Amino acid sequence: MHVDSQFSHLFSYFGRSHSELSLLSLQEKNLFYRKKLSTFAADFMKILQLGKFYPIQGGVEKVMYDLLTGLAAEGVQCDMLCANEDKGYLEIEVSPINKVFCCKTLLKKYATMISPQMVTMLRQIAPEYDIIHVHHPDPMAALALRLSGYQGKVVLHWHSDIVKQKKLLWLYMPLQDWLVRRADLIVGTTPVYIASSPHLADVQDKCTFLPIGIDAVKPEPEKVAELKRRYEGKNIVFSLGRLVHYKGYRYLIDAARYLTDDYVVLIGGSGALHDELQQQIDNYGLGRRVKLLGRVADEDLPAYYGACDVYCLSSTMKTEAFAIVQIEAMSCGKPVVSCNIEGSGVPWVNKDDYSGLVVETENGEALASAIRRIVEDKSLYYTYSAGARSRFIEYFKKKLMIERCLSIYEQVLQTTIHAGNVLPNG
Repeated sequence: MHVDSQFSHLFSYFGRSHSELSLLSLQEKNLFYRKKLSTFAADFMKILQLGKFYPIQGGVEKVMYDLLTGLAAEGVQCDMLCANEDKGYLEIEVSPINKVFCCKTLLKKYATMISPQMVTMLRQIAPEYDIIHVHHPDPMAALALRLSGYQGKVVLHWHSDIVKQKKLLWLYMPLQDWLVRRADLIVGTTPVYIASSPHLADVQDKCTFLPIGIDAVKPEPEKVAELKRRYEGKNIVFSLGRLVHYKGYRYLIDAARYLTDDYVVLIGGSGALHDELQQQIDNYGLGRRVKLLGRVADEDLPAYYGACDVYCLSSTMKTEAFAIVQIEAMSCGKPVVSCNIEGSGVPWVNKDDYSGLVVETENGEALASAIRRIVEDKSLYYTYSAGARSRFIEYFKKKLMIERCLSIYEQVLQTTIHAGNVLPNG
């Protein structure tokens, strides 16, 4: 009787009648209770995403913004504090319950925004939030949190180790070690990266993973047809990214030497290595097989994913921790050829012999062999195409990322949010 009295109070609060209650078993009542309690907790939690910069340019910033908007759609109060690459302070109202605070930046050094305003701003607003979700690597965000005096829960989103900038890592290490200790929960983008990071070896018991999720890319048939006409009679290999060393484009260009003239490799993106890569193309006489497209406009990208036969990720270093471009291609059912980067999540995202093929790094001939094997065996092509789409649906949809993120927040708050303090009095 006492149990039903408690459930009756709970049902009444959530708009359900006593007659409905009487029809449920104790197990069903408990299930209803847990689901509604989670919803109720989500309605009352307030989250701050902390890190990187605005406007959105890279993968980390995109994940932050997608979490912000996705949580907003679920009715969660979630704001974002970051540095403004355009220097001045800016406040953006994303929705009635979500804001982006872009702090004034003094300068950019080692890909890090130096923004004293982030420190003062966070000290001011931090007490309003139940959880601060800090995105790593970002020394400025870590410093702001360290100096904020914040006493609440911290989720540390470990997107990647600092791999290239050894001098920065040496300077940042004491602060990074503090951040790892301070975090209540550490979230990686793949289980592989979390397990392999030397900086997380001693805290595996408070680590989990949250795969990046996106809305499926939806190519417009007319634009896809236009691209196919432009490269009529060609098997199209597409790749997208900044033209920098760790992307391994020199090896993808080298791979074109082992392909025939009925292939064309399209590389979208700009960067410091453009002239060097174009020189390599010219030296090999590959002008008809490899095209450097430059920056591809956002509105044109879906057509390239839709028109290509294979997506190729030639990255060679652990700096490439996940590669969102892989799941963008997979959402279109495109097989992926990627490299087996030790310690990276890249080969976990693209499951070998399921959504595509994984080959050794820094080997153009191996890339070419994998591309030809997929394209020239139609049965295998359709198997990998179906596998790519299936893996996207199972792991990498944005809706899944938001649901899992909410579960993580509830897990972190479970010591402070429970039936005794979220139910109404009386």
